[in-house]
Amino acid sequence: MTMGHPALLTDHYELTMVSAALKDGTADRQSVFEVFARRLPPGRRYGVVAGTGRLMDLIREFRFNPEELDWLRERSVVDAETAAWLADFRFQGDIEGYAEGELFFPGSPILTVSGTFAECVLLETLVLSVLNHDSAIAAAAARMVTAARGRALIEMGSRRAHEEAAVAATRAAYLAGFGSTSNLAAGLRYGIPTAGTAAHAFTLLHDDEAAAFAAQVAALGKNTTLLVDTYDIAQGIRTAIKVAGPDLRAIRIDSGDLSVLAQHSRELLDSLGATETKIIVSGDLDEYSIAALAAEPVDIYGAGTSVVTGSGAPTAGLVYKLVEVAGRPVVKRSEHKATIGGRKTAVRRHKPTGTMIEEIVVSQGTPEARTGDRALQRPYVAGGAVVDLPSLAESREHLRQGLISIPWEGLKLSAGDPAVPVTVVPAR
Repeated sequence: MTMGHPALLTDHYELTMVSAALKDGTADRQSVFEVFARRLPPGRRYGVVAGTGRLMDLIREFRFNPEELDWLRERSVVDAETAAWLADFRFQGDIEGYAEGELFFPGSPILTVSGTFAECVLLETLVLSVLNHDSAIAAAAARMVTAARGRALIEMGSRRAHEEAAVAATRAAYLAGFGSTSNLAAGLRYGIPTAGTAAHAFTLLHDDEAAAFAAQVAALGKNTTLLVDTYDIAQGIRTAIKVAGPDLRAIRIDSGDLSVLAQHSRELLDSLGATETKIIVSGDLDEYSIAALAAEPVDIYGAGTSVVTGSGAPTAGLVYKLVEVAGRPVVKRSEHKATIGGRKTAVRRHKPTGTMIEEIVVSQGTPEARTGDRALQRPYVAGGAVVDLPSLAESREHLRQGLISIPWEGLKLSAGDPAVPVTVVPAR
């Protein structure tokens, strides 16, 4: 089994349910599952749908190979009947949902999976693993993009995440508006622009800072970024311009009081004739520290740990619930975890100016059409076949437009109510 193979991302309890349903004859009952969030993470006013494109690739590849089936049989996870069913498994159902890059709120039915009970329940962990992770990263990254106010952001958090999660996080951050990444695997896999510079180790390797800078410029030219805070920042800037000249592309500051240092660095660069040399700052930046630097002469932000860990919200809190069986709504009534039965259809309503004002979700029906309504769901899988998906660039633009149309209060970094209320109309 290779890293990233999707089938054994299935949980043990899902196979328990499949086995039991095969035994009692309920496995083939037509069912509808929905993915939604009961609430947003603390302090958040919107969520971002992300990872759907990755998820469809994984569902397309979702197979159990003989080695995996032998392992499941040997450990009595499944019996012979279930193993035979898994050997032939191919998802043959339908999936629809919100576009990747769409904003969501509590109660939004962001993904709907329809088919037999067994085939739908088998996908639960895979669906939630991908969407919870990527949506959390995208929401955090979108807040950073808003805080940056049009300045560029570099994603540089690979060293703070699992190696595969780092690639997925880079994709989600780029979807949210980050301009580049230091993660080369993400650059190769998804076509995301890459960027980077030397670390402090490279400076320490050399006999002095000038030698390190000279070696970097000799290898990469003046269109590079020199890290100037290994020793004394002011002297580092002087040395950088002396070595590279006033047309050096950028310097990076990775420590200290970034607000004060950015001001002093800009003044010093200008005095040395390096008026076009950009200032990049990094070092445990999140949306709040980025916002605090809004008035400073910073050109580019490098964000790492906070973006790849969701900036305090590492999961989007999404759940996957059965809402319909054989056309009949089913509900869960557990305290604080109740659900509304039936397949949902959702539209978002807007003012004539384009600002979103409300989301209407109707169970087993269609919302009454009004001017300014926009349908939120689109097909992803039809009869087991993945339909044409938007490109990552198109999804990125979709989110950019969504952030433009959100009420201005929804863009605040402070805690508050969801930016748009969701009205759910139960099945009659």
